Amino acid sequence: MKILLILAMISFNVFASEEVAKLAESKKDAKTEVKDDGKDLLDFSSIKDIIKKDGLEGQLQKKQTEKRVHVTTKKLDDFKRYNVPTQAAFWSMMSEYWLVKNATLLKWDFHKPDFDLEKSFISLLEAQGHYEKKVKILLLDTTEIIHAALPSNDDEYIFLLSLPFIRTLDLSKIEISLILFEDFIRARKGYFKNYVLSKDLEGYLGTNFNGKPFNKKIMNESLKKYTVVLMDKGFSFQEQFETTTEMDALLKNDLKMWNTYLTLLEKVDNLTKSNALYKKYAQIYPSPELQLNWLRPKPSRF
Repeated sequence: MKILLILAMISFNVFASEEVAKLAESKKDAKTEVKDDGKDLLDFSSIKDIIKKDGLEGQLQKKQTEKRVHVTTKKLDDFKRYNVPTQAAFWSMMSEYWLVKNATLLKWDFHKPDFDLEKSFISLLEAQGHYEKKVKILLLDTTEIIHAALPSNDDEYIFLLSLPFIRTLDLSKIEISLILFEDFIRARKGYFKNYVLSKDLEGYLGTNFNGKPFNKKIMNESLKKYTVVLMDKGFSFQEQFETTTEMDALLKNDLKMWNTYLTLLEKVDNLTKSNALYKKYAQIYPSPELQLNWLRPKPSRF
């Protein structure tokens, strides 16, 4: 009897264990189903529809595009900061830099009378068919440089003129304009630029030195050449001859103006021969006396 009771109890326990196991398995399946259902609940399609409907997605794309454009523009601007000027912008910048570097010697920063020279000179230019030219005339309180046209950009001209020189000769506005017109012709012929513009400088202009040191040497050499032309070398006899003969051809249409130019050269020639302050003039602008010989009619052999 006891044996039967024990067997019955064992059977019951096995049955109960199997039921517990089934129940546990059932709960596990239920959890899995709930978990799977949870994944389905995280579908964002409806949220995306709402975002599109409210225009938020378009605004986000717009802001992202704007940010990309801003970053690209900033990088490009940073890169351009290292651009070396092209020839179109180089000359006026370099000439003005040379003027600043030599301000103490040239003495251009002083209170000067208004002679209305630009108006007079522009009238002469227009009479010769040269219109819409940008003209800057800088008076110097020195005899270190008497007169000159510095290299500048297209249709822009920077002139230097000694105030003591024009006062010593008591020059009229027309005479001063003729001196400037001579320098204008030299500038158009490019004598000054040709001397300063080396192959190295020409190759360097318009490049970019981002990630490299700026070539100061080539710029310093250019500044030195400015000084050489204006205070030492000047212009050659051939360049002076070409300038004088062009002045002759242009002014002969107005005999009064041509005679004024001839009288001007006579004044300059006498000054350079009699005043020690202007002895160097003939070194920069070869021989006013020769200019007179080139202009005056040759005596007839008969």
